[in-house]
Amino acid sequence: MAELERSVLDYCEALASRAPTPGGGGASALVGALGAALGSMAAALTLGKPRYAAVETELAGLADEAAALRRVLLELSERDAEAFAPLARAYAIPKDAPGRAETLETCLHAACATPLEIMRQAGRALALVERIGAICAVLAASDAGTGAALCRAALYGAAFNVRANTRLMQDRAYAALCEQEADALLAELAPRADAVCAAVLARLA
Repeated sequence: MAELERSVLDYCEALASRAPTPGGGGASALVGALGAALGSMAAALTLGKPRYAAVETELAGLADEAAALRRVLLELSERDAEAFAPLARAYAIPKDAPGRAETLETCLHAACATPLEIMRQAGRALALVERIGAICAVLAASDAGTGAALCRAALYGAAFNVRANTRLMQDRAYAALCEQEADALLAELAPRADAVCAAVLARLA
């Protein structure tokens, strides 16, 4: 069964268990998808209101983009589970088995690629939510703010998973490249998410 075809209760039960999937990477992508969804919601709650007619076309376009990103992030949640399954099997190979190191390295590279992509897409979702939060109706601002907070959580969760994989890589040059990109994304986007949340709180004050 695909991870996201579970009920919310079943998904949370699986997440809380010792099962290898779903895990932090997939949950981060799901959280990012929820952030994008809340951006769409804030736009939808604003569309059709005469007071916001001047930004209606822009909001409609932003809502469509957020919907597309939501689908991408949900796919990444599934992909994270698919990438981790062979890594979990590689960890179980006896340490003295021939070829274990090579197999583990290949799996670590694959498992690291997905959380990096989650970070990229969560950053794109954050940019959309940022703009939506600035021009949506005040009654919808709390949804945009929550979306920004969830995108921030997705960024950090995915970054943790990048590091969890790179720390065990033998190819330290490749590991450093992944870490540098993850660090750069966090340095740029985490303060931006904080600023969106602060701006929304100010609008609601």
